[in-house]
Amino acid sequence: MTRTLFNGAAASPTLQPLPIDVVSVQSQVVYGRVGNNVATPTLESFGMTVAAVPTVMLSNTPHYPTIHGGALPTDWFNGYLLDLSARDAIRQTRALLLGYLGNPAQAEVLARWISNLHDERPSLQVIVDPVIGDHDHGVYVDPGMIEAYRRHLLPLAHGLTPNGFELERLTGQPTGDIGSVIAAARMLLTGRTQWVAVTSATPIALSPAEMQVAVVTRDETRVLKHPRIATSPKGTGDLFAAALTGHLLNGASVFKAAAQACNHVVIALKHTHRARCAELLLPSVGRASCSG
Repeated sequence: MTRTLFNGAAASPTLQPLPIDVVSVQSQVVYGRVGNNVATPTLESFGMTVAAVPTVMLSNTPHYPTIHGGALPTDWFNGYLLDLSARDAIRQTRALLLGYLGNPAQAEVLARWISNLHDERPSLQVIVDPVIGDHDHGVYVDPGMIEAYRRHLLPLAHGLTPNGFELERLTGQPTGDIGSVIAAARMLLTGRTQWVAVTSATPIALSPAEMQVAVVTRDETRVLKHPRIATSPKGTGDLFAAALTGHLLNGASVFKAAAQACNHVVIALKHTHRARCAELLLPSVGRASCSG
């Protein structure tokens, strides 16, 4: 439904639009902690105002026995973005955080909107978490999304946060060891893209007690290691990308931001594991807990 509302407040020249720090474009669920359900509270914990644009609306993630919902209609999705611009809500926006997309058509719509913004705001940071799948489950999005990311969104990204599996799919290169991960990441450092932070890099090659993130820029590479926690709720990649974005906007280098984002994830996983919770808990931004 499209509806136009008329009221005096909207027409008043003395009222200023709500300043938005980050526009977060990704999935939304009724139950669970993935996509914008993770990104919004995480970014708000940094004191930032977030405009959450949903790409899909689901009852929960697909690994449960039942699920309802689906991708937002393309005209709705396009309208959400255009209305943000029409409200002049993004004049102070510093970053766009892009996560799970419902289909390739959304990627094309989003790229067109971002390209128009870049013409006016070349300093606007675009951080893309190219959600495709993982080593455990394979590709769990529309297979056309791989080419859609390559064609429409990677050329617009200032930074990327793929996991190791997604890096393989985007580059077509093996990532079985850390040298291969770094080489593949460097293939994505073209155009606007300044850095790639690869999560879950070569997990099979590591000890059962640790994980690593490879942060690759045009001039430097650092491999960050962090503990592997014995729980695997959905949404950890969304948490990493949101926390990294928050730290970047607060002035941290990409290496420092990635290290601090790893700490966010580890703390959340420890909290989730202790609570024996089926969904990711965010102890730094709330008091939610599981009981059992």
